Amino acid sequence: MDQIKIGKFIADERKRKGYTQKQLSEKLAISDKTISKWERGNGFPEVSLLLPLCNELEITVNELLSGERVSEEEYLKKAEENMVNLVRETQESKKKIVLSAMIAGLTIIAAVPLFILSGMLEMENWIRVLLIGIGLVVIVGGVAIACVLDREAGAFECPECHNRFVPDMKSYIMGPHTITKRKLVCPHCGAHKYCKKVLTK
Repeated sequence: MDQIKIGKFIADERKRKGYTQKQLSEKLAISDKTISKWERGNGFPEVSLLLPLCNELEITVNELLSGERVSEEEYLKKAEENMVNLVRETQESKKKIVLSAMIAGLTIIAAVPLFILSGMLEMENWIRVLLIGIGLVVIVGGVAIACVLDREAGAFECPECHNRFVPDMKSYIMGPHTITKRKLVCPHCGAHKYCKKVLTK
């Protein structure tokens, strides 16, 4: 999905209806900052707001996802394109998650033998320190790459407002987590909760 194009479309349709950002936000019970974020292409309405937004702007969800008015002749074609784009985005996110897990696994496989060798074999201290240092560099580098890939795969969904967002790297790393959830602060509602990992933004 082209968020810049969709954002411009939302802005154009809002203006066509004669709404200010504040008026539209009040109708949807959200902040005008959220509307501004959508219109700048820095975010996308969460699923629970798609129909209310489309109803207010008198557009279809298909037109919203396309970022343009769609004629009846093109409607089916655009719907199929939008479905393919969503599937592609999901597949790309899954690939990043799998790659992230593989890198984390390979990091452990590469680093553990270095630590074992440094403890079991007779060698000079500087060689032992070098092996431990290389092992630590491998672990830190592998974990960093895995974190970047995992953070970029999909988004996190706030359990309070259902806003989907990608956290900054510091919040991502520092947030306590389970396999599928991470404790983050939602930029939309400010809730500090365990947010579920989702594959689409």
